Amino acid sequence: MTALHRVLRRKLHPLTFLAVALVFVTFLFFIQWEVGIQSQQDDPWLKEMAVKRDTMFGMVMGAVNNLRDAVPKMQIKAPVRQQGEAGRASSCLPGHYSAAELRPALERPSQNPFSPGAAGKPFHTDSLSPEEKNEKDRGEKKHCFNVYASDRISLSRDLGADTRPPECIAQTFKRCPPLPTTSVIIVFHNEAWSTLLRTVYSVLHTSPAILLKEIILVDDASVDDVLKDELDEYLKRLGIVRVVRQRERKGLITARLLGASVATGDTFTFLDAHCECFHGWLEPLLARIAENYTAVVSPDITTIDLNTFEFIKPSPFGQNHNRGNFDWALSFGWESLPDHEKQRRKDETYPIRTPAFAGGLFSISKDYFYHIGSYDEEMEIWGGENIEMSFRVWQCGGQLEIIPCSIVGHVFRTKSPHTFPKGTQVIARNQVRLAEVWMDEYKELFYRRNQQAAQIAKDGAFGDISK
Repeated sequence: MTALHRVLRRKLHPLTFLAVALVFVTFLFFIQWEVGIQSQQDDPWLKEMAVKRDTMFGMVMGAVNNLRDAVPKMQIKAPVRQQGEAGRASSCLPGHYSAAELRPALERPSQNPFSPGAAGKPFHTDSLSPEEKNEKDRGEKKHCFNVYASDRISLSRDLGADTRPPECIAQTFKRCPPLPTTSVIIVFHNEAWSTLLRTVYSVLHTSPAILLKEIILVDDASVDDVLKDELDEYLKRLGIVRVVRQRERKGLITARLLGASVATGDTFTFLDAHCECFHGWLEPLLARIAENYTAVVSPDITTIDLNTFEFIKPSPFGQNHNRGNFDWALSFGWESLPDHEKQRRKDETYPIRTPAFAGGLFSISKDYFYHIGSYDEEMEIWGGENIEMSFRVWQCGGQLEIIPCSIVGHVFRTKSPHTFPKGTQVIARNQVRLAEVWMDEYKELFYRRNQQAAQIAKDGAFGDISK
C-alpha cells in the first residue's frame, strides 16, 4: 500500500497516470471475475480477499477521479454566441444576395449634376462677398473646416460612379450564413448641422435595409440649440434614426458605450460625425465578421477635403494601401504595407492586417465587443482609445483588419475645435491606463518618451485598472 501511495504522489505526466490507472482497474476487474466464480462459503480466505479487493478498487477509482479533476484544461472554451446563428443559417436561402435584396434603407433623390459638390466634386469658395467671407470665417473658427461650403452641398449628394476595382464591384455575398445586422453609432459634440446630417443620409442611402438595424446618434452634451429639440423633430421623418444624450460631457468612449448599450444589431458600426459612405461600403465589413466574428474591421478611409469637401474616390486599378501603426510614444500613424502582406493578398477583396487602427470608423461583432471587455470606461474625453482597443483586440484573440472594398470618406481636420474640460493631460492619463494594462515591461519605453505620463504613473493618478 505504501508503494501505491508513493506512485500516486509522483508527478507523472497525465497520460502516463491514466494508463497506469487503467491497468489497475483491468487487473481488479479480473480478480472480481475470478473470485465471483467460486463460492466464498467454501473458502473463508476468499472473504478477506473480497474485502481487500473492494478497498483497493475504491482507492484506485478515487485516484483516477482525482487525476481527472487535476488534468489541466489545455484549451479555453470559446465564448457563448448569442446570435443563434445555427437557427438563422438553417432558415436562410442558398446562393448569394441579389441586388434587389440589398436595396438601400432610403433611396437617394435625383441629383442636379451642376449643384455644389455634386458627384463628390470640390466646391470652391474663393470668390465671396464680405458678408459671405465673414460667414465662412466664423464657421471655420468654430468647426475647423469650411462649414460655409458644407452648408451649400446637398445633404443627400451622390458621389458619382462606383470607381472601386472591378473585383470589389463584382463581389457577391452568401445568404448562408446570413450577413449580420448592424447598429450604426455616431457620437457628436457641437457638430455642424450639415456634416452631421450628411453623415446620416449617406448611411441611409448606401446601407441595405435588411442589414441596417438603426442609426443611433449620441449627443455628448452639445450646447448648440439646433442640436437639441430641432434635431429630434427633424429625425422623426427618418424612422430608424434616434438620438440618445449625455447630460454632461464625458467624451467619446463613454458616449460610444452609451450608444452600444441601447443598440439592438448583431454588430456595432462606429462612425465619426463628418463622414460620407461610398458605394457598397457596408456589405464587405459585415461579410468579414460573418466569416470570423473575432475580426474587427475598418473601412479603407479616404479624405473629404476640409476646404472644398471634395471626396477623394478610389482608383479602379487599386492603390498603394496604408495600414495603421504606433510608436513608443503611443501615437498613431500610417505606414506602407510590408512586402509579406502584399504577397499574402491576391486581390482587393482580401483584408489587410493592421497592427493598429485609427479607431473612428470600424465594425465589430456585438458579442465579441463585450467578450473582450468593450472600451476602458475609465478613459476620459478623447485620446488613446484607438491604441487601447488595438492592443485589446490583438491580445484577446482577435485581429484588426482594413477592408479595401469598403470605402468611407472622413473630414480630417488639422486641429480639434473642442475643449478638454480637464485639460489635455487627460490624453496622457488615458495612455498610462493602456500602458499599465497591456504593455507589461514595455511600458517603460513609453514613459521614457512621455515625462508627463511617467509622473502620472509614479503618482498612481490614473484610476483603478483592476476591473
